[in-house]
Amino acid sequence: MNDPQSAADHEGSDPAPGSRRPGGRTARTRAAVRDAVLTGLTEHGYPALTVEYVAEHSGVHKTTLYRRWGGVEGMVADALALAGEDRWTAPDTGSLAGDLRALAREVAESFADPARAAAPTGFVAAAFQSPRAAESLRDFYTERFRRCECVVDRAVARGEAPAGTDAGAVVRAVSAPLFLRLFVTREPVDTGLADQAARTVLAAVEAGAFAGEDAPV
Repeated sequence: MNDPQSAADHEGSDPAPGSRRPGGRTARTRAAVRDAVLTGLTEHGYPALTVEYVAEHSGVHKTTLYRRWGGVEGMVADALALAGEDRWTAPDTGSLAGDLRALAREVAESFADPARAAAPTGFVAAAFQSPRAAESLRDFYTERFRRCECVVDRAVARGEAPAGTDAGAVVRAVSAPLFLRLFVTREPVDTGLADQAARTVLAAVEAGAFAGEDAPV
């Protein structure tokens, strides 16, 4: 379940940023602004990110930045929207245990490298200070979780999970303890913790904890 930084790696009256996939010069401008925003979040954090900084590092005049994005909030929101346009897919290891473990390990590995973790951590920090950034971050992870739901649907089809299992709740539960440590208690996460989170959720799935009271028996 990759983060915004991983996703980022893989003029006139334009539509709202992220509403279509522009090509040519518009696409290059958008990508340059995205890269400058990521660099700024990594080096200085959201509070110190300015239109002037993005203009200098993207090569896009600040008048254009204001006209198209409205300011820093809009640029951060569009950087997240652009990250969400990648082709990332959930793992398919052949078992629910393997898929959940792979998802949890991807979260842990994404934040293991401080340099790689700086930008997504900056996005989370921005979400606490900007309602627009918060909405964009929520949209990004809502889409990520939606793409992950297939691992549960496959598990139900194979008989590894009860019918009626809430796929969205399951995939959120896998990353929840890791995100708690990363962004609330500020504790390190590693492969061992990722595997523990996956095993815990798997046991809960098998016990029917995510099936709900009205699920078929």
